[in-house]
Amino acid sequence: MQLGAFSISLTVKDLQKSKAFYEGLGFSDLGGSGADGWAILKNGDTVIGLFQGMFEKNMLTFNPGWDQGAQKLDTFQDIRELQQQLKSKGYAFEAEADESTTGPASFVLIDPDGNPVLVDQHV
Repeated sequence: MQLGAFSISLTVKDLQKSKAFYEGLGFSDLGGSGADGWAILKNGDTVIGLFQGMFEKNMLTFNPGWDQGAQKLDTFQDIRELQQQLKSKGYAFEAEADESTTGPASFVLIDPDGNPVLVDQHV
């Protein structure tokens, strides 16, 4: 099972303060202007997303179809196939991808400790 690029999505109270904090640690912009409540930052292969007012909790995020630089992969396992495999293993979903569609979609699982796991395909 290939879940794709990994990042941590952080719920922040003040996007600009949080962005400045992580930039001070050596992170640089990868995506998002900040004007719409989010920014994606990168330091080496480490990617973090900062989200103000979008999520209740911090979450693990996987992006099928992307490498760690948010570049499209030539081949990847589609999110709907991943969802079907997880369903066959008995996983319960907080939110599901519409299996009648193609392209971008997402699903959310909750781990045994209550942590959300977002699988979010952008391609």
